[in-house]
Amino acid sequence: MPSAFHSLISPIPTKRKQKKKKKKKQQQQQININKKKRAIAGSKHGSSPTTQSVARVDGLQRGEYDEFEEEEEELGFKLKSSPSSGNHFIQPLGNLLLLDPSSNIRDPGLGTLRVLSDELLLDVLALLRARDLGVLSLVSKSLYVFSSHEPLWRNLVLDEFKGDFFFTESWRSTYISAAKLLCNPFRSVSVPFVLNIRNFYSDYLFQSWLCANMEMKPEWLQRDNIQRRRGISIDDFVTCFEEPNKPVLLEGCLDSWPAMHKWSSEHLLRVCGDVQFSVGPVQMTVERYFQYADATKEERPLYLFDSKFAEKVPELDSDYEVPIYFREDLFSVLGNERPDYRWIIIGPAGSGSSFHVDPNSTSAWNAVIKGSKKWVMFPPEVVPPGVHPSPDGAEVACPVSIMEWFMNFYGACRTSKTRPIECVCMAGEVVFVPNGWWHLVINLEDSIAITQNYVSRSNLLNVLDFLGRPNASELVSGTEDRVNLYEKFRSAIDAAFPRTINQLEFEARQKMSQKKRLTFWESVTDANTGGFKFSFGDS
Repeated sequence: MPSAFHSLISPIPTKRKQKKKKKKKQQQQQININKKKRAIAGSKHGSSPTTQSVARVDGLQRGEYDEFEEEEEELGFKLKSSPSSGNHFIQPLGNLLLLDPSSNIRDPGLGTLRVLSDELLLDVLALLRARDLGVLSLVSKSLYVFSSHEPLWRNLVLDEFKGDFFFTESWRSTYISAAKLLCNPFRSVSVPFVLNIRNFYSDYLFQSWLCANMEMKPEWLQRDNIQRRRGISIDDFVTCFEEPNKPVLLEGCLDSWPAMHKWSSEHLLRVCGDVQFSVGPVQMTVERYFQYADATKEERPLYLFDSKFAEKVPELDSDYEVPIYFREDLFSVLGNERPDYRWIIIGPAGSGSSFHVDPNSTSAWNAVIKGSKKWVMFPPEVVPPGVHPSPDGAEVACPVSIMEWFMNFYGACRTSKTRPIECVCMAGEVVFVPNGWWHLVINLEDSIAITQNYVSRSNLLNVLDFLGRPNASELVSGTEDRVNLYEKFRSAIDAAFPRTINQLEFEARQKMSQKKRLTFWESVTDANTGGFKFSFGDS
């Protein structure tokens, strides 16, 4: 998206050239120091020459782009304290505006592949094996850039090694290390030594690097317009928030949870041991996930999101309890046949969930145990900017990463007719997410949370309507029996709570008729002018 990046890194003003020369000298000195340190570190850990060459390439790239720090305030963004160096040498196309377009080394190094867009070319490279990517990176500087794209190597690691790997600074070096441990010649990868890449311009690749390394802008965190409540009664919660389907942040609900003081990383490592949890498309131990989360700097960090955590580690189940406001959960009548409904969520800063609506038209609560989360929520009738659901709601197209949405679409919220509900939820606080609400969540720091989806009387008819739709087999999630869930759930409710559904349907019809019926004052008031309507008969 050229418009988002053309002005991010402008040509350096003439008056700053002397300052730049001095800084470049300092940078080169730091590069040399970094290279020595990495060489020493590599020898200590027994790294292979191939692995060390990757580290040296990364060190050089990091040094070349230290100049970003000098531009941060001027450009309106701030980089993380230890930015990743994966595509540090890539610049946005806007930097090419005042230069000769032919100075971009992209096309000459691609040959006939230059006609492909960056995104399409990466799609093609995603079909290759690791060994082929390594060979391709030796052909030209341009192909080195594309073949080194981190998401390509991330997919290779997850596809081939599943969760059985230790993350080592980058996905490419992780693959090399994991393949070396297996001593498999078919997985060995040749990569080039130090490459001083300059004059490569790409909005697509630069965006990926920038989204991985940007700090959240202060203006993205300022808005906090959610209603907050502490110590309200259950009746007040139902009347003010659950029935009208409005979000609320609840304080003081978790004070009695043992998890609040027990769930440190050390404690979780001890009680979870070798148990494997769902992390993206793979299963990993907590030890390996924490090692990855501590080291990673990428656009879309992997998220530990496991629905079976309580069965896997019963001690975790005993460390929390459902807050009093959410204890009526009618899906419980299905017993073990109920859809997935609760998850432990662990992730580093920058991880999270892009815009989505919770499954099966359920409502949800999300309790932060450690860390903090930024929330952005839109009501069911308002699709967030940049989000494109399919007509039947079965699929949702949205920006690749959460940071990309903030960079390119958050500004549109300021001028939108319906402003989103926003907040930062801190440790010890709970967010209530009403059914049908679009929401995005990003961790502002290393975070641990528990979330549960539930069905109360206030939401029962919505859930039944959702489960009974003709395309339920595509919409229903969290269960293998999507087609029959409606009949099972309705029958179980009728058996456990006779006449409840009929009573709720009767109350719903009454509410609809009350909305349609005009009061006397409504009948004599002109809605257009706010004045009274008068009718004079013939005299």
